[in-house]
Amino acid sequence: MLSFIVAMSQAEPVDVLRLPIGPAREVKVGPGWTSTSSGNAVTVEDVAKAADPLSFVVFGESHDSQPHKEGVAELISALHARGREVVLGLEMFTRPNQRNLDPWTRGYWDEATFQREANWTKEWGFDYSIYRPTFEVVKKLKIPMIALNAPRDWVRAVGRGGPSALPAEAAGQFPAIDTSNREHRMVFDGLMGGHPMTGAQGENIYSAQVLWDVAMADSALKGMARWTPTPRRVMVILAGSGHALYGQGINFRLNQQAGTKSLTVIGIDGKEPRTVRVGIGDFTLMR
Repeated sequence: MLSFIVAMSQAEPVDVLRLPIGPAREVKVGPGWTSTSSGNAVTVEDVAKAADPLSFVVFGESHDSQPHKEGVAELISALHARGREVVLGLEMFTRPNQRNLDPWTRGYWDEATFQREANWTKEWGFDYSIYRPTFEVVKKLKIPMIALNAPRDWVRAVGRGGPSALPAEAAGQFPAIDTSNREHRMVFDGLMGGHPMTGAQGENIYSAQVLWDVAMADSALKGMARWTPTPRRVMVILAGSGHALYGQGINFRLNQQAGTKSLTVIGIDGKEPRTVRVGIGDFTLMR
């Protein structure tokens, strides 16, 4: 939950879409889908086609944006139309909740039952209606879902006491919390307003952010291993943009853990064109 970390900072915001990461070039993106490499408007079908050789698409959203969830639904539909076997990985659910996701995909539950049994309010807390477009296409196309997030008490423990504070039951559940990625730290500091959080508490909070990414990438890889490998299968990972920007979040950890490359789409709020750093992602969706 990126909102937890952002709430910890009282610093003035900086433009995290223009951080000096990646190619030293900027591009103007407008409403709709845009290719950051060219700055040209594209279609969702173009984005789906660009994912043809890849097994993961990481979509960085704004949690309170229903238009971003509509875009995810469009992307899932476009990938499905290309013959891909789509899986949806969700930051919104923790690993222990996995058993409560399949009945929705299989059409066994109505919305009220799904929200209650999957404990939506406690697991995530944002208004369910914001996410309805995504969940509706999941049910319509029978898209499997994977709960990606680490248990929240694990994350809180690291945020308070660092990696050594993880409970015993977390041992061996995911790779080590590696905090050496300087570009990821730059993204984190940007989200904190451009002022690095120093001292032991700052390092603990940063370690908690890394834990999210490490655990979610690990969950995604393990989730895909549920099925016989095929190049047709692709997982769309839906997570806050802080877990995707500049390819330094979940996308970085997928590559670190398994040498797996991914396509990155960054959701941007608003309707007016704006300038962004080319390296924020492969595509943007502005709505």
